[in-house]
Amino acid sequence: MADFILITGDKAMFNPTFGAATVVPQPGTLVGSGKDTINGKPVCVDGDEKKVIVPGCMYMTPVYSIPGVGTLTIQSLGGNQKAKKNKSGGKPVLLKGSTFTAKFQVMTPAQQPPKGPTPPIPDATPQYSGTGMFITTNLKVKGA
Repeated sequence: MADFILITGDKAMFNPTFGAATVVPQPGTLVGSGKDTINGKPVCVDGDEKKVIVPGCMYMTPVYSIPGVGTLTIQSLGGNQKAKKNKSGGKPVLLKGSTFTAKFQVMTPAQQPPKGPTPPIPDATPQYSGTGMFITTNLKVKGA
């Protein structure tokens, strides 16, 4: 099924639910490395999604309610987000598709409030999994 081809400047929007963690996400910006352009901007190809890195996002969980900080990345694309036919520079172009799998890597753990004079307890989970989707400014050219 044809869908819009992603281009430089398009956004990766992360959903806030990452398992037990609630993240305050910021959008990531795609930078295309394809040889072709749409609207004067390079198209995104397989591998460009790995360059989307969004540091400094706050998170917390029901148990660890003192916020921590981490980094959002795209772990893997959905099955309908990589073109099967269209390529640029020998690599499949990326499509808007449905949802991708995202990873939230904890940098500063959220903490459980102390009960009494003891120090707060840090979250021991190093990463959480979630999802996201792409928002494109290309509403003209589709790929499959």
